[in-house]
Amino acid sequence: MKKVQKITPYLWFIDQAEEAINLYVSVFNDSKIVSVTRFGEQGPGPAGQLMSATFELEGQPFMALNGGPQFKFNEAISFFVSCETQQEVDELWTKLTADGGEEGRCGWLKDKFGVSWQIVPTVLNELMQDQDAEKSNRVMQAMFTMNKLDIERLKQAAYQTAAN
Repeated sequence: MKKVQKITPYLWFIDQAEEAINLYVSVFNDSKIVSVTRFGEQGPGPAGQLMSATFELEGQPFMALNGGPQFKFNEAISFFVSCETQQEVDELWTKLTADGGEEGRCGWLKDKFGVSWQIVPTVLNELMQDQDAEKSNRVMQAMFTMNKLDIERLKQAAYQTAAN
């Protein structure tokens, strides 16, 4: 018997849940739509429109709802995505900011639905936690100048010498 996920993020969309889910499943590997419930003739949404759905991104379960305009997404909640390579950072950044998404500072972005994401190379954490406080500070200062994080520029900042 499969164990039920104890905690699952639940996303409230106005009426774009199906479009959002399809985008997310296309962007992330090991992703799938698990189940979909649609509104019937009795509403409250248009008959046939997605009411709620369960889906997985990289094995992480999510739920979504077309709940109407009462609530909107904001940066108080975001999804942190660890990336091993610059290619992965670039690809996710491009796909999630497409068609009306917004770039933010320090690896943050909003997709066209208003959901906030942090697209972060794993090397950033390693560089920021270095024993050398000056090195960590240089990396942090470099990060503050970027929207999409650039692994090579972060490494250059970490390893620059006082003479540079």
